[in-house]
Amino acid sequence: MAVGDRIKRARNFRGMTQKELGIAIGFEEKSADIRIAQYESNTRTPKEELLRKIAEVLDVNYRSLYEPTLYAAEDVMYTLFELDEHYPGTRLYEVTDTTDPDFPEKHMAVSFRYRLLDDFLKEWQLRKKQLREGEITKEEYLEWKLNWPQTADDCGRYEPKKKWRKE
Repeated sequence: MAVGDRIKRARNFRGMTQKELGIAIGFEEKSADIRIAQYESNTRTPKEELLRKIAEVLDVNYRSLYEPTLYAAEDVMYTLFELDEHYPGTRLYEVTDTTDPDFPEKHMAVSFRYRLLDDFLKEWQLRKKQLREGEITKEEYLEWKLNWPQTADDCGRYEPKKKWRKE
């Protein structure tokens, strides 16, 4: 979801008009709603300082408005929160990873209760297992990821559109 869409969602949640938000962050009354409309339509993107001010006025965490990078745990959480909005059946589970039977590890897992996504994740799980067990190379694994979904084969059920394995 783009920054503007995130601003709009938070503004509507707070019951504010575009004009009210614009004035609250310091825009002149005559152009306040126009500026917010530009941000919400993603025509313009607010700079970080302004986005922080918008977050403050809307009483939301700045990270809930900006475009996540997915390299920080907090950004991953906001992405998961976003997915939770689209897949209301999202569930969280504690699972035990027994990949290494000598060192089982407890982790949290997410289920979106979305069959197509489950199918995609099952194939990804298979590719990771194949890599771990030496059935495919790191290069093949990367090729599979970089060209997905053209490399998808539903766990071997059909021929992928794009070849990714070396013969």
